[in-house]
Amino acid sequence: MTPFFLRKLTLYTLVLATLTACHRQPATSTNYFPPKGDNWAHRSPEKVGMDATLLDQAVAFAKTQETTQMTPNFSTQEEIFGKLLGPMPSSRAATNGIVLRHGYIVAEWGDTQRADPTYSVAKSVLSTVAGITIERGMIPDIHDPVAKLIHDGGYDSEQNRAITWENHLTQTSEWEGTLWGKNSDFVGKEAFGKGERKHRTLQKPGAFYEYNDVRINRMALSLLRLWKKPIPDVVRDEIMNPIGASDTWRYVTYPNAVVDIGGKQMPSVSGGTRWGGGLWINARDEARFGYLFLRQGRWGNQQIVSPNWVKQATTPSPVGPDYGYLWWLNTGTSSTGKKAWPDAPATSFAAIGAGSNTIWVDPEHDIVIVWRWHNGSPNELIKRVLAAVKN
Repeated sequence: MTPFFLRKLTLYTLVLATLTACHRQPATSTNYFPPKGDNWAHRSPEKVGMDATLLDQAVAFAKTQETTQMTPNFSTQEEIFGKLLGPMPSSRAATNGIVLRHGYIVAEWGDTQRADPTYSVAKSVLSTVAGITIERGMIPDIHDPVAKLIHDGGYDSEQNRAITWENHLTQTSEWEGTLWGKNSDFVGKEAFGKGERKHRTLQKPGAFYEYNDVRINRMALSLLRLWKKPIPDVVRDEIMNPIGASDTWRYVTYPNAVVDIGGKQMPSVSGGTRWGGGLWINARDEARFGYLFLRQGRWGNQQIVSPNWVKQATTPSPVGPDYGYLWWLNTGTSSTGKKAWPDAPATSFAAIGAGSNTIWVDPEHDIVIVWRWHNGSPNELIKRVLAAVKN
């Protein structure tokens, strides 16, 4: 070979090697992610393609919608939900919220830094713990019966032994039993308050949807047995710390929800605050959690939960309402054919708890809305915020 040809070949090899190396390197995200602490960047509505006047009007509306379900001192808690198992705070913040666009704060109202109970928003957090558990290989297949891994007697009966992890996550488990003093069929006025139900014949796991906190609490206990580590610690280490959440949130357990794990006494968490306790968190930390899902499970350079899990978790189950893996959806594919939020995109989804506590995620418009202690009509705020979107 001539020296000229050798030089050309060497140059070609170097270019090819460089291109190959670049292809192998993960793309650097250009999305904004707020640092830990209060230095979360604000943007004026105009800088993120929104109309400031219309957004101000949306916020003004939100401020008028204080919840009538929950009293400021939680005095009606047992009347609504039944006898408490865990503690409740003596007071809460008034209605408050935050709107993110492209990750930046464009609107904020009320006390967004007060850590209050968030009720069933905790279910979407537990769903994320389940996703991480599966991705770590601790659950080989989401369609496996829980009984393959959990041998504490909770899945020994004929009714329970076929329940899969996915059944739990879609609220179709039909798990039968009593846990922490509450029965799975919600029978008993004292135990369940206005949520009391009539006894019915159970169906096969996967065949019937029922929103049921006892069954989600059972799933949480099963996750604890796999991790062999308190779930509040898992939430802290695997989710909250990586997304830069504050140090004010707490996952409060029932005093009687304690089990032996490898010779150590560990608390098991609940999927809400129906009977006290649960996830106590502020609106800003909830916005971080919603933003994690808007960014397909990624935070900065860390993939906390995979995009595939985000897609699975926000895909509707064939049974029941517009519901994924403990996330509320807006596809309009349920038996009613109606969207939960008629003025919102079908791709939007939310974590929702009593109160009302809402984390709404809109991938189409790159928006997250957290709205707490409001009167239960998130669509009314959503349509006003979306009306402010210009591009």
